[in-house]
Amino acid sequence: MAWLTREGQVLASAEVAKTRAERRRGLLGRTEVEGVFILKARSVHTFGMKFSIDVAFCDSEGTVKRVVTLAPNRVTLPLRSARSAVEAPAGAFRSWGVVPGDRLEVR
Repeated sequence: MAWLTREGQVLASAEVAKTRAERRRGLLGRTEVEGVFILKARSVHTFGMKFSIDVAFCDSEGTVKRVVTLAPNRVTLPLRSARSAVEAPAGAFRSWGVVPGDRLEVR
């Protein structure tokens, strides 16, 4: 298990999605994961999910470029500058204070 951090502050436990299958799955079928770090993602979807999620798209340095809340059965438009995405249950980023410009890391 890894940790999602911002400026050294631990925000949540996270799973690192390393394989294509893990990236495709994301939070699908889950109810108790605090966050999932998705590698090589410029867009995400919520097809088949039963709850809304927060998504933070990050550039190659981990800087948050866009934060969105995505309802079930939706897809985001690709963000060209994104190299990764962090998915979390809806409302998590508001409670963690994650905003564009923050730099996120997984440790």
